[in-house]
Amino acid sequence: MSIVPAAAPHTKWSRVVLIAIAAAAIVGVVLLAFTWAGITSSAKNIPLAVTGPDAQVQALEKALEDKAGGTFTITAVASRDAATALIRSRDAYGAVVLGQAPEVLTASANGTAVSQILTGVAQQLQTQINQAAAAAGPAAAAGHPAPVAPKVTLTDVVPLAAADSKGTGLALAAFPLAFGGMIGGILVSLMVVGNRRRLGTLALYSILAGGLIVLVMQGLYGVLQGNAMLNGLGAGLALLGTSSLIVGLNALIGTAGIPVGAVTTMLIANPISAATAPMQFLPEPWGAIGQWFVPGASTTLLRDLSYFPDANTLFPWLVLAGWTIAGVMFTLAGHFRNQEVVHIEGSLDPEPVLARATPATATRSRPRTAQGNPQHEKDSSENRDR
Repeated sequence: MSIVPAAAPHTKWSRVVLIAIAAAAIVGVVLLAFTWAGITSSAKNIPLAVTGPDAQVQALEKALEDKAGGTFTITAVASRDAATALIRSRDAYGAVVLGQAPEVLTASANGTAVSQILTGVAQQLQTQINQAAAAAGPAAAAGHPAPVAPKVTLTDVVPLAAADSKGTGLALAAFPLAFGGMIGGILVSLMVVGNRRRLGTLALYSILAGGLIVLVMQGLYGVLQGNAMLNGLGAGLALLGTSSLIVGLNALIGTAGIPVGAVTTMLIANPISAATAPMQFLPEPWGAIGQWFVPGASTTLLRDLSYFPDANTLFPWLVLAGWTIAGVMFTLAGHFRNQEVVHIEGSLDPEPVLARATPATATRSRPRTAQGNPQHEKDSSENRDR
């Protein structure tokens, strides 16, 4: 007699439709997250320093407003040295020097997009100077030569490294920081038991992985510049900020905390991190908001440490430290919550009541209850470890 196995029940068509719709929605969300910032970006409010005679400065401001309204935020300074100082501290992305020797100062370390725009400004300024010289020619007094139009000089004050002349390497460095932080947080959440051991693993991981990133991106490729120790500290703190957040959310709200931390990092924070273009290019106010997350703060920090040592880096350091502290606090809060749950469950144990009612029976059953409850043993062991 043969037994024919029962056929597995088919998935209901209503469930099939819902799964397909959900999968398509996820693809749409990912697509929007990774393309929205790039497609909707435009140059606006780029900080630009201008120095020179007042009349020429006013004429330049009017010309820029007529042809590129809203593209620049202009700050008048007293000299070329003052303009250069603003560029090196990253308070200005470029400068225009007017007068007998016109010059446009750029900083390609800010990104090739800004350099291209400032190159266009230099060309526009050269056209205006040529037109002014041509108009003054016929009006020149007899016997005097026509004025010669001075040539506009284009100077890169803070150039990119020769190994990363297009700036793509610095932008690519943002991905291993975000992805590495996610990987560390997920692995520690799933494979390490005990809060002290989790935090210790995260600290060791961030040191090793941060050093490895600097070793490759600075030692091997030459993308990062400046002090290698500071770059390693910045990269490590970026990894720690993301990984500790995921571990903390996992401890606080359970397994659901892992995807919450991952989605926050990759689909929300990473697209608005300004890794490929300055934050002024992103739709307002998302560029500024992105600097409050780990990907944006770490990208800005490593760029400043590499190329703009005069820039004030306090804000990105505080942002990275803040996310790290938040992750640690979430982890500790989850630990104390679990302890409270175990304590409440223990208080509801009917064993003391049985002991008072039938001492002999309770005495015999007590070892069996303590040893026969695997969950009780696991919770007790984990609490001792924490």
